[in-house]
Amino acid sequence: MRCFKNIAQLIRTKRMNHPKGYSQSELSHLLGYKNGQFISNVERALCNIPLKMLRKVSEVLDIPSEELKQAILKDQEETLNNYLYNLKTTKKEKDVQPAVSMAPQYGATGTDGI
Repeated sequence: MRCFKNIAQLIRTKRMNHPKGYSQSELSHLLGYKNGQFISNVERALCNIPLKMLRKVSEVLDIPSEELKQAILKDQEETLNNYLYNLKTTKKEKDVQPAVSMAPQYGATGTDGI
């Protein structure tokens, strides 16, 4: 599962504490979106800020580039950990499941009983 919680928290905090006190709708419009749903989705960690918008978000909300970068990197690291953990779990589950043979079952002698 992809993680966006660090960028979500950063955007929400910076938006709410900004001297201009932008609403989600205002910030979305400043970034070129038609309604506030985009920022709402970002702040609820449903999606990430597109890379092409990072500079503008940084400028509008006065977020230092390094702080923005760190939030994104934390999310990427958690995403990778989630993926790798789930991959290991899936592989383990496959290894533990008993194999089902499609071959006919014979008696102890290996013959069909004749």
